[in-house]
Amino acid sequence: MNQSQPESATSDTFAPSMPFASMPGNLFAQGYAYAVDTWQRSVLFADVMRERGNQYQAHMQERVPNVLDFGTELIVDGRTLPRPVNYGLVRIAAPDDLKPDRDLAEGHDPGRLRPFVVVDPRAGHGPGIGGFKRDSEIGAALRAGHPCYFIGFLPDPVPGQTVEDVMHAEAAFLEKVIELHPESPGKPAVIGNCQAGWQILMTASMRPDLFGPIVVAGAPVSYWAGWRGKNPMRYSGGMLGGSWLTALTGDLGDGRFDGAWLVQNFENLNPANTLWTKQYNLYANIDTEGPRYLGFEKYWGGHVFLNAGEMQYIVDNLFVGNRFVSGEIVTSDGVRLDLRNIRSPIVVFCSYGDNITPPPQALGWITDLYRDDADLIGHDQTIVYATHDSIGHLGIFVSSSTGKKEHREFVSNIDLIDLLPSGLYEAHMGAKTDATPFAELAQGQYVLSISPRTIADVREIVQPDPESDRRFATAAYLSRVNLGLYRSFMQPWVRACTTPWTADVSSKLHPLRVTYELWSDRNPFASSVARAAESVKEARAPVTADNPFLQMQTAMSNAVIASFDFYRDMRDAAVEQIFETVYGAPWLQAFAGLPPRSDSEANAALTEPGDTEEREASIVAEHERLRHDMTEGGLLEASVRALLYVKRTHGEADERRFNLAREMLSRLSDQGILSFKHVVREQAALLRLDSEAAIDALPGLLASTPPDNIRNAARDIDKLSTVLPLDDHERADLARVLTIFESASKKKAPRRAEPARQQVE
Repeated sequence: MNQSQPESATSDTFAPSMPFASMPGNLFAQGYAYAVDTWQRSVLFADVMRERGNQYQAHMQERVPNVLDFGTELIVDGRTLPRPVNYGLVRIAAPDDLKPDRDLAEGHDPGRLRPFVVVDPRAGHGPGIGGFKRDSEIGAALRAGHPCYFIGFLPDPVPGQTVEDVMHAEAAFLEKVIELHPESPGKPAVIGNCQAGWQILMTASMRPDLFGPIVVAGAPVSYWAGWRGKNPMRYSGGMLGGSWLTALTGDLGDGRFDGAWLVQNFENLNPANTLWTKQYNLYANIDTEGPRYLGFEKYWGGHVFLNAGEMQYIVDNLFVGNRFVSGEIVTSDGVRLDLRNIRSPIVVFCSYGDNITPPPQALGWITDLYRDDADLIGHDQTIVYATHDSIGHLGIFVSSSTGKKEHREFVSNIDLIDLLPSGLYEAHMGAKTDATPFAELAQGQYVLSISPRTIADVREIVQPDPESDRRFATAAYLSRVNLGLYRSFMQPWVRACTTPWTADVSSKLHPLRVTYELWSDRNPFASSVARAAESVKEARAPVTADNPFLQMQTAMSNAVIASFDFYRDMRDAAVEQIFETVYGAPWLQAFAGLPPRSDSEANAALTEPGDTEEREASIVAEHERLRHDMTEGGLLEASVRALLYVKRTHGEADERRFNLAREMLSRLSDQGILSFKHVVREQAALLRLDSEAAIDALPGLLASTPPDNIRNAARDIDKLSTVLPLDDHERADLARVLTIFESASKKKAPRRAEPARQQVE
């Protein structure tokens, strides 16, 4: 790494004059300069670590520790709910530097914009990472003018709270947000990061009526999925013999599970970064890296607790059991948590560079649930996915680059996403340039386009492996056996030996906490470092980048990193081999009650318990209703049907076309965006059912419309259809519908009183 810094004045104490300075290129002079620089860096490094310890002490003493970069107002305290939890709902105050320009526009009413709710993960760290900086998910929502809320949590759980209690709390929070925004054009859009992603999907499965579009970023849902030779974290449960160790940890914590152990699991994935790179990067760039390092460490070191029962539920039902995607989780109220209950669009954002939630775990539930595209559409579900090529797990919801690009595009086009007909789509963000057609219709620096995809496309990413699933099912069975043995023979003894005092001591002695606790102003040696650091800053003498000793240091660092990476790769390969050997043994799979493998497993999708005769009957009834509605509607329905017909082959949705469609809607109808959403989804369903019958019905829909209105609508259809280039087939379809509209405009129609128009927000 480049350590070159501007030359600065020196002092006699920390940068004495170099006796070899008059000898350019002299190796001894360069060695002397490097020694001085190394000493100064060491002092400054120790001082930053002292500041880290002080920051940790102050942060953990806060009443509500968080790392939000925004002001907040408490709306609902989860501890006051009928089923109390340590969560809370706050309203985010928009700072002056993020107030959108359109707030200044005459007549703009931000109260009529859809509210956003950002939910942070409770996975060992404290809350606030979704609003860690201005360029974040919260920042994107505020920049677009939306009211924004945040669901966070306290470090300690309410005694006895459960995962189900948290789900009910999230539902109560959303009910409050809906109550506060009666003029909203739709239900709240909800963003869930990592653990919060699967948590809100569970809540949405239980209460789908409360949700607008759902964005899950870096959220694992299909826990057994992954690529062979990668993603070793999924093997952890099996290598430990299942969830009995989770129960033991909770018992040693006197009923609380220390989230520091979850953070330790994350750090074990990349020993080079944990043990060397993170600290070396600070040391090598000590003159500039301190503030960024301290800002991240404030979040990374803010460890929180879960109830032992919460963690046991998570491990048994999700990490090891993988029961969410199979629809096997049933609440105490008898509600089955089936992802297919969700009617709001689900946006999945994941990255190929994420080894904690790789794309197979973020997207695998789609191939687990649906046999084919018709199955997905039959369940009236809309799923949009977007992948990043390289960014890591935390970068998905922390990085400024994703905040400026992906999250801004998701937020600014949330109504477009909400309008999408049922189906599977992929989102792309392309840079906006001078050559971009209709660039003025796209907000920001990028243009969002959404293209139809198939289950086969997702299957190519996920690469389902039935043999791997059998091994994980065997591990889940063995986990239940070991947990039962632990609860019968060890748990009574462990609980008898554990007291609140021993639990507190064990948490304070956790290796991750000790590193923060040991080096702060509480340590008598730290004060001398602080004084020395002040003198060093006044006499800073960094070496230049061409110093050979600095280059040797960089080479040594690279060698250390390569060694750690080699160890990691060997360890991960061994873990995978052991897991496959043990849990792939036919006798153990038979012992777990698994039948012999059949070839039909390769393309199997969930059929039970989520599929029911009632669900199949509802699909048949929906088709009958659609055939009856084929000839229902007027100019708006006809125009939307014609547009969708032209683009049915490729079906791209584009924010430029959507913004033009808003203008068309305001001219065609007094209906708001919610009613328009119903029209779009209805017309798309009719075209999927029978496109020829749907187009043949257009003259009947236009029969009572004044000719001038038909001609104006035809011009809008022509303009909207040609925002993007058309192929030959689409041009022929466009000509067909325009001919139908032209013929309809030449027929006499009774004049109707025009209702007052309502501008679409």
